[in-house]
Amino acid sequence: MNLSALAGNTSLKHQLEGETARHGLSHAYILSGPAGSGKHTLAGLLAAALVCTGGGDKPCFSCTPCKKVRGGIHPDVISAGGEGDVLNVARVRALRSDAYIKPNEAPRKVYILEHAQDMNDSSQNALLKLLEEGPPYTAFLLLTDNATALLPTVRSRCQVLTLSPVTVQEAEAWLAEHYPDHTLQERSAAAHQCQGILGRAAALLEGERTDPQAIEGAAQLLQRLCARDELALMEFCTGLERDKWDRDQLAALLEEWLLLLRDGLVSAAGARLDLDPRRQKLAELAARRLSPKTMMQAAELAEQLHTACGFYVGSGHIAGWLGAGLAQLCR
Repeated sequence: MNLSALAGNTSLKHQLEGETARHGLSHAYILSGPAGSGKHTLAGLLAAALVCTGGGDKPCFSCTPCKKVRGGIHPDVISAGGEGDVLNVARVRALRSDAYIKPNEAPRKVYILEHAQDMNDSSQNALLKLLEEGPPYTAFLLLTDNATALLPTVRSRCQVLTLSPVTVQEAEAWLAEHYPDHTLQERSAAAHQCQGILGRAAALLEGERTDPQAIEGAAQLLQRLCARDELALMEFCTGLERDKWDRDQLAALLEEWLLLLRDGLVSAAGARLDLDPRRQKLAELAARRLSPKTMMQAAELAEQLHTACGFYVGSGHIAGWLGAGLAQLCR
């Protein structure tokens, strides 16, 4: 299988190439990874491979079906669950009805379901019937930030493909290919700051920035942790609930906090990243005041909470969980 367009993810590529060589493409995949990790790229490659009519490795990128998939105009590749398109029970049932209409021109009919983790149990159970009893020509690609947010019964009917962060070197190579007009220094800084998520690196180069509120909140969180000020940390977490931060805002805060903790660990190791002055000072503060063990524990807490943001966990519960975890780190 031709997966050259997907950066990094060597293990996943070997897994897919081996399995497709033995058994061909599956009828259902779960593509799991954080936003910007390459789920849409991989979904496009799988969709193209499923409808490809060229010879050799699939997708060939040369045949008409491959070109249509790349252009987003193939009539038998259907996307659902994107912005403004909620995968509720009614929507899944509509997809199920559509699935029994034969493909227009391809041998397969491919459904790309975005934000699959947002489906409630009723929607997932409706989808389960389609995964179990759907026509043999249908194929399903479920895109999710976290595969464990899906019901075990749904996961058991699909092959799970988990995308991994790329290395700094892989990020630099990808950015050099896709953003040649940016300087080497700009690309290097984005590669170091993106945590292995190419979508974040691209956003940095394109001028998109994290919500300033999340950046400021992460800085305050790190400073209060460095001061071991348990009361100030509790006040901060109470403020998150009082000010009604939603899960998306909390996820952005936790992502930025993870970046600062990583910078602190790098600084503690004696290295220096190409950071703006304030981030550099915060990294040096963390390196002076926190042990590597504490920073690693804080990072694990942030990752757990970030995962929880992708489930139906209330923002108030996440803020409380954060407060309890920070209290443990202060002791």
